[in-house]
Amino acid sequence: MQARISAAKDAQVTPIETSRQTWALAFALSLGAAVSLGITRFAYGLLLPAMRTDLSWSYTLAGGMNTANALGYFLGALAAPWLMRRLGPSTLLWSGSLLASLFMVLSGFFIEAQPLLLQRLLAGFASALVFVAGGLLAARLGARHPQHGGLLLGLYYGGTGIGIVVSALLVPWVLDVTQAQLHGWRWAWWVLAALCFAASLVLVWPARVMARWALPAAAGGTHAVFRWQSFAYGLAGYSLFGVGYIGYMTFVIALLRSQGSSASEVTVFYALLGLSVMASSRIWAGLLDRYKNGRPLALLNGLLGVATVLPALTAWWPVVLVSGLLFGGVFLSVVASTTALVRHNLPPSAWAAGISAFTTVFAAGQIVGPTIVGWIADGPGGLARGLVFSAVALWLGALLALRQKAL
Repeated sequence: MQARISAAKDAQVTPIETSRQTWALAFALSLGAAVSLGITRFAYGLLLPAMRTDLSWSYTLAGGMNTANALGYFLGALAAPWLMRRLGPSTLLWSGSLLASLFMVLSGFFIEAQPLLLQRLLAGFASALVFVAGGLLAARLGARHPQHGGLLLGLYYGGTGIGIVVSALLVPWVLDVTQAQLHGWRWAWWVLAALCFAASLVLVWPARVMARWALPAAAGGTHAVFRWQSFAYGLAGYSLFGVGYIGYMTFVIALLRSQGSSASEVTVFYALLGLSVMASSRIWAGLLDRYKNGRPLALLNGLLGVATVLPALTAWWPVVLVSGLLFGGVFLSVVASTTALVRHNLPPSAWAAGISAFTTVFAAGQIVGPTIVGWIADGPGGLARGLVFSAVALWLGALLALRQKAL
């Protein structure tokens, strides 16, 4: 009798516990995006003005740091499918995060350009492993709860906003506290690395839980492969997203400082951008669930182009804030839209290859973007003209994505 009562109680609480675990897993997974992009990639934009002044860098070299990071990301995206087949996405998630954290620590021990370029490359490689593995696990989580599939994907990619907000709150403060020290910006790298290590420890939990899950069954027993030509327009549009968005995230803080923005204004701008990233998962979830073609990618790329060009046209603070809010509310949903495109059009057996393919072209675009924008910024027109180039790349990507059909 007691056993039956206990079983009945368990049956009553299991759905709630399952729901709570789902959202807890989604949040924990989102820390992978916080590490791989929010901190490892984007915190550099906050550090760039101080490092450029201290180390006498040109904008071309400053952009080259993120080009090296993107090259590593490109190589990591290529290696991710092979590594996932051998290690599994769960192991790759937390181990890649630990590696990324280690390379963040190393950034504080060098002032010469060559080792810093190497560190940025290695950090990019590790962060790609985290991002691809985390995206695949988020897609699998969404497949188990299809009614929330778009939101769960958005929550994962929106985790980048957590890293952006934390960086916005900490980096300017650390730079201010250590400005009297020689190369005081080093402490910002070490503080960020400590946060990455803490997030890596949290990632062990979703990795272990999801490693025990059976793989989603392919519909009808099919085992389709990812064919690049079938997604040609989506891949092309996404590569131009990589070219365009990275110029903004690399140089917008430097542009704001050159226009006279204070440290507190930079903190407000970047924190609001990060909060918008976190909110974007709910804003665009319905769009990602509704469409199976390239329309979400096209719409989001177009809006991102608008956000990118605004600071190049005016330094008026309200417009600058609108730019940050719009950019943050859109750019990680572009990434989520490609995962949704793969999930809608392919069976689960092809998801890893599809996500890796989109990550690869995304990384290829990022290799080109920072150096070109930095080279433009070193010439007439400065950083503002560089952001105009970024906006044009995004709008061209939107036009190409419009041609992507559902399979």
